[in-house]
Amino acid sequence: MSDLMSVFAGLVEQLADLLQPLCHASSAAAAIVLFTALVRLLVHPLSRAAARGQRARAALQPRIAELREKHGKNQEALQKAVLELHAAEKVSPLSGCLPGLLQLPAFFVLYHLFSNSTVGGHGNGLLSHALLGAPLGGRWSDVLADGGFGSGAGLVYLALFAVVAAVATFNFRRARRTTAAAVPVGVPGEGDQQVPGMGAVTKVMPYLSYFTLITVAVVPLAAALYVVTSTTWSAVERAVLYR
Repeated sequence: MSDLMSVFAGLVEQLADLLQPLCHASSAAAAIVLFTALVRLLVHPLSRAAARGQRARAALQPRIAELREKHGKNQEALQKAVLELHAAEKVSPLSGCLPGLLQLPAFFVLYHLFSNSTVGGHGNGLLSHALLGAPLGGRWSDVLADGGFGSGAGLVYLALFAVVAAVATFNFRRARRTTAAAVPVGVPGEGDQQVPGMGAVTKVMPYLSYFTLITVAVVPLAAALYVVTSTTWSAVERAVLYR
């Protein structure tokens, strides 16, 4: 882990040096945003595959409706039949989770990098960087204890919260429209049973974006920048791929 953090720290420093002429004192913060964009570009082919998977799952809905009618209230038989249908058509109900899961290692390395005072046995020079006065290794609780929202660091967090809230609201409305479109006309609640066992997940999904606000509030600012950039990228990407 120490070697990985050293490599990652070197990468961030190199990107910061590259962006120094444009971003000056905020070059390290800009480097994190750029790094996040590079990670998302690497994962983008999987996001496209996930979009194709969703369209394939949507195409199976008439056949799933037939299975639902065939098996009636026998949920065990229905679940088995649906899973067999997905397997036969080579469609994974969980394919959409893969792009998000592959980003977790980068986020956790970034989190630990800006939570430790040393890297590879040496002082962590990245902790000296800031974004408009807000230390990249600091947290929202530090801002509240020192200056509050009226300080420069407080305004940085207000801007991040505003972006997250806007993106979360966009995702919420889009998810509700998607869920409503999936419910067959005149059959209340049927949309929740398209994949047995997924009803509760479908109901909760529109609200998940708002939990990003909590993440931004508790992680180091550097990790918060990663989360905000990645979340915004996801919203734009899904709007384009899932048209």
